[in-house]
Amino acid sequence: MTGFARVKKSVPDAEIVLSIKSVNHRGLDLHFHLPLELDAVEADLRSLFKRNVARGHLQIHVALSRLPSNAGTGASPLNRSLLEAYLRAFHEAAERHGLRGVPDLNSALRIPGMLTAAEDWEPAEELSKALLDAAGEAVMALNAARAREGAATAQEVNERCHAIRDLVERMTAIRAGAVPAFQNRLRERLADLLGGAGLDSQRLAQEAAILADRSDISEELLRLSTHTAQLEQMLAGGGEVGKRMDFLLQEMNREANTVLSKTGGLGDLGLTLTDLALAAKSEIDKIREQALNLE
Repeated sequence: MTGFARVKKSVPDAEIVLSIKSVNHRGLDLHFHLPLELDAVEADLRSLFKRNVARGHLQIHVALSRLPSNAGTGASPLNRSLLEAYLRAFHEAAERHGLRGVPDLNSALRIPGMLTAAEDWEPAEELSKALLDAAGEAVMALNAARAREGAATAQEVNERCHAIRDLVERMTAIRAGAVPAFQNRLRERLADLLGGAGLDSQRLAQEAAILADRSDISEELLRLSTHTAQLEQMLAGGGEVGKRMDFLLQEMNREANTVLSKTGGLGDLGLTLTDLALAAKSEIDKIREQALNLE
């Protein structure tokens, strides 16, 4: 499911901002974008996400800003040695290639580390803890957002299940008139072939029953109704349902296809059944699209 969360944490000498963006995925796919100073924390972050997220393609971005410890003295956090190196490189490249221009201070200040003191800086151990705390809060916020989306999706799926139930009930009622319809259709065809000769009513009933049995859709409708009930129970039970739903929906789609293959010999009744079965397939396909959003 899709979702987004953002958490900011501060420690005495730095500030971190962690953001998570989640989109649909069949499994759990984690992508971390961390500052070099925090690379060592990635393993712990990965474990945290695996414990708390089941599915999704997650982009985890962490921005780290050092807060100047001497801000109260009025001293500048400018990395002078890095700026001087940038200016030397700029003028050297301009002279070597015969280019004209002046350095852009705004561009220079955006260079990573330009506003960090020149001395080497190792983030404090408490920063790693703050990052893990931020990740924990962000995961909770992300899962809450995904839960809200999941509840809305589950409600829509339930509504489509009710629609499928109604369609199955209508098809079941129509199926009850299948044998009389076959008898009428068979009588008309035989009358045309025999040119008005007498028809054996018992034989006619037998032939109609055979044709009706070959086109009987009662089992398919029963299984479709059963699978729909299972789908509703699955949603009500909660937990990880996405993969189980996908399998069940494949079975439902197969039953609907079988109904369509058996309704060609019923005349007007067949056309009505075809329309209803197509409507059921449409509902199933829409549920399958929504199932991709559920864990």
